Amino acid sequence: MSDPSPSKPEVAWIAGVGPSAGLGAALGRRLANEGYVSVLTGRNAERVNTVSAEIVHSGGRARGLPGDVSSPADVERLIADIGAIGRLRVAVFNVGNAVGGKPLELTPEQFESTWRGSTYAGYLFARATLPALLSTGGSLLFTGASASLRGQGPFVAFASAKAGLRSLAQSCAREYGPKGVHVAHIIIDGGIDGERLRTAAPHRLAEAGADGLLKADAIAATYWDIHRQHRSAWTHELDLRPYKESF
Repeated sequence: MSDPSPSKPEVAWIAGVGPSAGLGAALGRRLANEGYVSVLTGRNAERVNTVSAEIVHSGGRARGLPGDVSSPADVERLIADIGAIGRLRVAVFNVGNAVGGKPLELTPEQFESTWRGSTYAGYLFARATLPALLSTGGSLLFTGASASLRGQGPFVAFASAKAGLRSLAQSCAREYGPKGVHVAHIIIDGGIDGERLRTAAPHRLAEAGADGLLKADAIAATYWDIHRQHRSAWTHELDLRPYKESF
């Protein structure tokens, strides 16, 4: 990691950026609006660079750094590039792959891939970002899901991976919270009104009705509020859902 000189700009790294109408992009926009250089990472270089260009066009500062955070080599490269850009103050792990399949339907390869894309990638992300966050007193935020708390047969791999990510977040909070890093786990308990849901399950829009899906910008506002909390009253875990969502 490069020398965290106070003259360098403050950076927010968002891993898990996809389409413009998605949570990762909304997080990048919000953090750029608050004055950070938003560094955006995702495996699809075209999407990452498109969102970065949109933020810059709107007057914010952003950089697209495509990569795979489940790859140790990619994570090492990415954190080195971020150190050259500025001082890391916010690190958001927004990665996950909701692979469906019951225990007797899912292949071992699919189960392992889901774990690598969430729990293992989350570990690599935390391992890379914590040294910088310890020096800046920053925030490490993890995106969870309903599956973080409860498993279902059709989502055995996804639930296992998200539960593991939640435990990782708890472990990091207990170890590094007292050392000044705010670690939080945000459970998204409901569908997000974005490109992924609109493409994969358009019927959900009609079923949900007005304000029946989470708005990405509203979620991003909550992440920002968590980052700004005074250390005497830190949130570690919260859940977000539309007012219509049952729980």
